[in-house]
Amino acid sequence: MKKIVILTGAGMSAESGISTFRGGGGLWDEYPVEQVATPEGYRANPELVLGFYNKRRRQLLDVVPNRGHELVAQLEKDFEVTVVTQNVDNLHERAGSTNVIHLHGELMKVCSSLEPNNMEYVETLSPDNLDVRLGDLAADGSQKRPFIVWFGESVPLMEDAISSLRGVDAFVIIGTSLNVYPAAGLLNYVPAGVPVYLIDPNEVSVSRRDVTVIRKGASEGMQQLIDDYLFLLK
Repeated sequence: MKKIVILTGAGMSAESGISTFRGGGGLWDEYPVEQVATPEGYRANPELVLGFYNKRRRQLLDVVPNRGHELVAQLEKDFEVTVVTQNVDNLHERAGSTNVIHLHGELMKVCSSLEPNNMEYVETLSPDNLDVRLGDLAADGSQKRPFIVWFGESVPLMEDAISSLRGVDAFVIIGTSLNVYPAAGLLNYVPAGVPVYLIDPNEVSVSRRDVTVIRKGASEGMQQLIDDYLFLLK
């Protein structure tokens, strides 16, 4: 079975109604990144940060996977698929994808403030218990914090993402500006000669010349990818 690795960004979930961070109306317009997505911001005002992610979790309950998510999941019928996502939502899993690497963490999980990457202290929140407040403690006695990789923190699953590219037969990029590292650097690990497809309605600068660009949103772009290109891999 041929192997496909798919890197997804905010544009993957935009059609579902999940706010993107950049661009007009993005989350960074409402909340400065330094306040809600850095360790320093968390230390300065943990209540503000907890409230920001509580709000995002409630938003997540109101949205559903779009056709793009569903088409990605359906690829598993014919291919070995690994989804490497920069998104912290769970829409890939809800659409049926079974092998998802969350580079930047998972919104529906909380962890220890002292050891955020210690899986022993990671907890999945239930839909009827989404909010985290000051005084809610992880199993190690520290304040529960969002299980999110903030700016300035290491990306512990990056090595897993790089490893997923060994023996890959096609690499697909969907809805990411390729401006956020180290995730954007994954393209450099795709072996020469392996076809690369980029799906995005906006112009994206890439470091390789051998990239097939599909200037469409996630759903339309995925359908074109399947119809026009992936049949060649079967």
